[in-house]
Amino acid sequence: MLPLKYKNRALWVTSIVYYCIFDRMNLEDISTLRSLLSIPQNIVVVPHKNPDGDAVGSTLALYLYLTGKGQKCSIISPNDYPKFLKWMPSNEVILNFEKAPGKCKRILEEATLVFTLDFNDFSRTGALEGPLRESNADFIMIDHHQQPSDYAKVTYSDVEMSSTCEMVYNFIEYLGDAKTLTKSMATNLYTGIMTDTGSFKYRSTSSKTHRIVADLIDRGAENMEIHRRVFDTNSPSRLHLLGVALKNMVILKEYRTAFITLTQSELDANHFKKGDTEGFVNYGLTLEGIVFAVIFIENREEGIIKISFRSVGSFSVNEFARKHFNGGGHTNAAGGRSDTSMKETLTAFQSALTLYKNQLAV
Repeated sequence: MLPLKYKNRALWVTSIVYYCIFDRMNLEDISTLRSLLSIPQNIVVVPHKNPDGDAVGSTLALYLYLTGKGQKCSIISPNDYPKFLKWMPSNEVILNFEKAPGKCKRILEEATLVFTLDFNDFSRTGALEGPLRESNADFIMIDHHQQPSDYAKVTYSDVEMSSTCEMVYNFIEYLGDAKTLTKSMATNLYTGIMTDTGSFKYRSTSSKTHRIVADLIDRGAENMEIHRRVFDTNSPSRLHLLGVALKNMVILKEYRTAFITLTQSELDANHFKKGDTEGFVNYGLTLEGIVFAVIFIENREEGIIKISFRSVGSFSVNEFARKHFNGGGHTNAAGGRSDTSMKETLTAFQSALTLYKNQLAV
């Protein structure tokens, strides 16, 4: 119930919006945030390893918001991100930990406040995990993945949200700074929401998500141009690689499952670049009757098989990934890894499928 002081209807309506936005944060956390940001801070914003559109969009939007408030702020990414995201406003400020570990460590050592965005466990940051654990800064987590770790002074975690970008929008609005949303911030947030919702088709896309997106367009986000920059800049080699992936697809009708494999040799033969396999896993779900899609990608340099899981309906790929492939994520989208060969990984995968026959079979 809202406090009785809200007698003015307009104020009452606004307050309902704010309460809904932060229904998973208590008033003490909100007060802590206001207090932390009311004084000068050395802030670092960190996305997860192999940052996607939501991770890059949310970190850039938050960076622009914080610097706009006069805060000293840096973004440190564990590693590089795809070329199709490098047009995003202010992306040039992102520091790559792999390329400049010394500089990044010094910045983290001086940080008084660290925002971790689009991940909820330090293990998601690769080689940046150690420096983060050693930091004496206060941590703020903004994330929508399941089962968050307990490392932050303030944790804004909501698995019902479409994206971390939607949460950053809420964060800014709740603090009373919606008026500070610039075209650049709106563009970054729109990009993250669009990519993390599969162009607004996933179940996590709510009516509220659409209202936020409409506001971002009103604030200058050019939806058609953003879509073109993300999805319509393929190289010939990427399309050739997609052809290989589709040719490799295996359909297991008895489990309503389709999976794709890509070996390191196939990646090399098609001049693979970071981000080239983005979205490949979703092709399995375009097949009639398929509810579970997986892609296995060999990474010889790291000695692992990187795995992406997608589903439709109630089958939880988060639980599947956590139980069998050292991963996790959302109910319908998750990631994992295997330290064995491709052949051994596929054998383990198909063996695991038999445990879910009742959930997957027609």
